[in-house]
Amino acid sequence: MSPRRARRKESTRPVAFPSATDRVEEWPDGEWKVRALTGASSGKNYRCPGCDQEIRSGQPHLVTWPNWTGGDEERRHWHSVCWRKRRDRGPGRSRY
Repeated sequence: MSPRRARRKESTRPVAFPSATDRVEEWPDGEWKVRALTGASSGKNYRCPGCDQEIRSGQPHLVTWPNWTGGDEERRHWHSVCWRKRRDRGPGRSRY
């Protein structure tokens, strides 16, 4: 057996669960759970509430929802930059 094949068999990666990438962020409007997605598992397009532009399938982005019971019903998909800059937008300039 070649050394290359031996290395492949030895390196087994643990299965990562999506909740392992969740983090809680504190903002003036409360606590938010934030999950970074690579986009590889997404087969559909979403609309970013920050810029009102499409997040195409396969594009890395964030999913956010309020950190309270039942908040997961309010999940939204955001461009990473739009999520970070959302406080800089004035009233009426954001859909969320």
